[in-house]
Amino acid sequence: MLSRLSLFFITLFFQLPLFILHGLGELLGLATYQFDRRFKERIDANLKHVFITSDESELKKLTQLTAGEIGKCLVEAPAIWFNSPQKNFRWVKQCYGWKHVETALKNKRGIIFLTPHLGCFEITAQYYAHFHPITVLFKRPKKNWLANIVLSGRRHPQIHLAEANLHGVKQLMQALKKGEAIGVLPDQVPNEGQGIWAQFFNRPAYTMTLVSKLAESSNATILLGFGHRLKRGRGYDVYIEPLGQDHSPQGINNRLEMLIRKYPTQYLWNYQRFKKPNK
Repeated sequence: MLSRLSLFFITLFFQLPLFILHGLGELLGLATYQFDRRFKERIDANLKHVFITSDESELKKLTQLTAGEIGKCLVEAPAIWFNSPQKNFRWVKQCYGWKHVETALKNKRGIIFLTPHLGCFEITAQYYAHFHPITVLFKRPKKNWLANIVLSGRRHPQIHLAEANLHGVKQLMQALKKGEAIGVLPDQVPNEGQGIWAQFFNRPAYTMTLVSKLAESSNATILLGFGHRLKRGRGYDVYIEPLGQDHSPQGINNRLEMLIRKYPTQYLWNYQRFKKPNK
């Protein structure tokens, strides 16, 4: 367990300006890629398989940029957890597509935000919560000390956490019934029995059926939310756009793939998206 003194210094570190944190994060990502064999092999295998480019030099450049962006992701997440909601909100420079939120709220049927492991997926809920309440589904980390930090850091007056279990699903349904928003990581691998195998970058990926079930039972509006990480630590742009009519697991994967191909270096390619589900 972290001591209060250790927690103080950790908090102090993450109060550094974002451009310094992102610079350090980029170095961390590149160093990890060089010295962590498993990290390197996973990124290399995923990027080669999705076939974003067939040019070897372009692939090498893409891989290096990806490693740097993953490092930024690792550093920015706890920084957001330890920041005040006001500071996190100021890190967002522009929001594109807020009109879709306003239209959905008028329908009073709730909003299902899908935020994949792309860009800064912590900032999107923080931005939305500046205006309206949102209930976010999350998987509790296995290590208690990390779980305590995550739970403490994600506290926000308008962010409610729903654990990935039956009780958490009930929380999501209740929020939708009230016409509120919920947030889900749609490319997170669910436990066995909670998904189906669907194609993702021409490869079978175990994909959650929860989003489809929630959409069918609530008739909520499904929106994609993406926090684009700006260069040189200048902050983030938030993009919001409709998912489209097909909210099946395969339809969601297709839509996510289109978005990821636009910003391939900001996807979390070290994530085990194609693994077998836990029982």
